[in-house]
Amino acid sequence: MDVSITEICRLFRKNSTKAEKVFWESVRNRRFMNLKFTRQYPIRFEYEEDRRFFIADFYCHEKRLVIEIDGGIHETQKDYDDLRTAIINALGMQVIRFRNRDVLNDMEAVLEKLKKIMCVNSPHSLREVPRDWSGRGFRGS
Repeated sequence: MDVSITEICRLFRKNSTKAEKVFWESVRNRRFMNLKFTRQYPIRFEYEEDRRFFIADFYCHEKRLVIEIDGGIHETQKDYDDLRTAIINALGMQVIRFRNRDVLNDMEAVLEKLKKIMCVNSPHSLREVPRDWSGRGFRGS
């Protein structure tokens, strides 16, 4: 059975980690620098003539910034995370990663670091990502 990207994102939002929930409460509804953030944002791309996607934990379109909240699993998948970051960068977006423990233990420092990045990151120097894909039937990578 094909599951749409939208359905996968919805499932991920329903099953957010504690750190993702804490981060979301700090940035939702333009609470942080009056910027709009989206949870579980699909990033579509083509690889070897196949349409694929990643799901970013959070995305700020105004700054073209992907925010990933990394748990312990990311300690063992550094190569995958590096490849994913390279692909996202090639699509004209920047990626920043925070550890779960930093979000849970020092959210103020996380927001301060994010603020510094937001003040430097210019959306006008980055190109648009295609928006014409329906999102149905893609395979995750």
